Amino acid sequence: MRQILRLRVFSSLLTSTMRSHTYIDSLGSASIMARILDGKALAGTVKDELKELIANWVNLGNRAPSIRCILVGEDPASHTYVNNKIIAARYVGINAEVIKHESTISEERLIQEIEALNADSSVDGILVQLPIPETMSERKVCNAVAPEKDVDGFHIVNIGQLCVDMPTLVPATALAVIEMLKRFNIETFGRNAVVVGRSKNVGLPIAMMLHSDKKHDNGLGMDATVTICHRYTPSEQLTVFCQNADIIITATGVPKLIKANMIKPGATVIDVGITKITDENGKSRLVGDVDYDEVVKVAGAVTPVPGGVGPMTVAMLMHNTFQAAKHLAQKTQLQ
Repeated sequence: MRQILRLRVFSSLLTSTMRSHTYIDSLGSASIMARILDGKALAGTVKDELKELIANWVNLGNRAPSIRCILVGEDPASHTYVNNKIIAARYVGINAEVIKHESTISEERLIQEIEALNADSSVDGILVQLPIPETMSERKVCNAVAPEKDVDGFHIVNIGQLCVDMPTLVPATALAVIEMLKRFNIETFGRNAVVVGRSKNVGLPIAMMLHSDKKHDNGLGMDATVTICHRYTPSEQLTVFCQNADIIITATGVPKLIKANMIKPGATVIDVGITKITDENGKSRLVGDVDYDEVVKVAGAVTPVPGGVGPMTVAMLMHNTFQAAKHLAQKTQLQ
């Protein structure tokens, strides 16, 4: 009965989070606009599922999962992101704490702090909020986190295991995109997909999972045919690639990079980009890579910014933390 109820609830959510709108053009003709893939609502469902799973886990005699968020400096955006992660963690039943450091902390000292958390058996997940000061090596700091506690999925071991289709901790934003495609029933098998952006933490892992064989060990493969574009792809070629795509996933941080004339009618557009701009009225607001107001008239489905991939990224970070806790508990039992 519980399973039937859950399916009914998710069916209702799916309807509400894939809203379509009617657009009236300048000639008075009505056309159906894209379904809006509501990441905020879906993230709420994922967190509710995790909350129940974690409660059951604790009821079996396990301790609650735990995460430590390392925050260096006073960047306002970083503080906001970490605060959102702490709120989500505590909601689902994860013990979460922020460890703050001044921007003047040395790289050596920061790595020592990370290594101490690696050795702490009461800590399951560790994340270092990026960006870190330019005086430090981002790669060196990320690689200091033990792979089994690397809930951001940034360690070279985790990235490497993903590339060869092994079970691993996947970068949360990339995992959020894949989870949205699955939960919103976006068909990927044999479809043409374009990933715009080649960062090692977002674009690369998204492309790897999109093109991978679903039959492989990690179960994350999407069996799509993938093209990767980036900052040096000529604009006319980017347009050609996108016009042939059934799915476009963009993660560049370039506002309005993806325009309506680049979209195949009915295509799915996932917007990972997020940039703060000042509009013509002098007000600050967040926008994505997609010219949303125009693309929504052509695409079959599109994610909003904010309220799309962002909330799901936080939800999948919680998922990774729970996975890390289970794996570490199993490892401890075998010792």
